[in-house]
Amino acid sequence: MAKKGQKFKTYSFELKKQVAEMRLQGKTKKQVAELLGIEDIGRLKVWMRKYREQGEFSILEHRGRRTDYVD
Repeated sequence: MAKKGQKFKTYSFELKKQVAEMRLQGKTKKQVAELLGIEDIGRLKVWMRKYREQGEFSILEHRGRRTDYVD
């Protein structure tokens, strides 16, 4: 559970895509995390599950204000 005042690390779409490509090439989660400097190995598992189920769109950042609408 998150603690009050806790800061969360965010990762770019390009980095997530690179992770997916490296994992599909056969690298382990640990190897990928060490090479790219990702502290939470569990994140890689989540990203890969989403990537396999829904493709690239699923690893885009969906939080925040929507900008795809027209005023």
